[in-house]
Amino acid sequence: MAKKETVLLIPQEQIISKILVLREEKVMLDVHLAEIYGVENRALKQAVRRNMDLFPDDFMFVLTEKEVEIVVSQNVIPSRQYLGGSSPFAFTETGVAMLSSVLKSKRAREMNIAIMRAFVALRKMLLSNTELRLEIEYIKKKVDNHGKNIELVFQYLDELLEKKENPKPRKQIGFKTKKGE
Repeated sequence: MAKKETVLLIPQEQIISKILVLREEKVMLDVHLAEIYGVENRALKQAVRRNMDLFPDDFMFVLTEKEVEIVVSQNVIPSRQYLGGSSPFAFTETGVAMLSSVLKSKRAREMNIAIMRAFVALRKMLLSNTELRLEIEYIKKKVDNHGKNIELVFQYLDELLEKKENPKPRKQIGFKTKKGE
């Protein structure tokens, strides 16, 4: 009888919280992926290094010292020691997908599916936020136009009130008589 492996899925929100934006790409760090996959970070990096041909620059890149400082300063990782002494790998969505061909465990495959779903959910969230932002901009423009129109109406009303309060002297029509005769 085959031994059944139980896989505990991590909530999608927790996975999404591990997705960072570096070099204008949505990425996940190797330390977070190793944690999610339930493997040692060293083992994950070793598997990737053995298969570097599967990870071109648009799939995975090594963080620079400055990027590591940024990640640490933003409390994405508690400290540099958390990285284990070596420069971390950052995997794009396609790089994470490629990891499933390198990591063979059932947990890694199932967690990979969960991570892919998290990337899709994040993309949908960002898209809906973009749509909301566009709608808000449209409403702002409309309100600005209404504001300008209202200012114009008040300006006309002020002019009318001023004319009524300070009427121009009118020439009288009709016969004019000399006063005093």
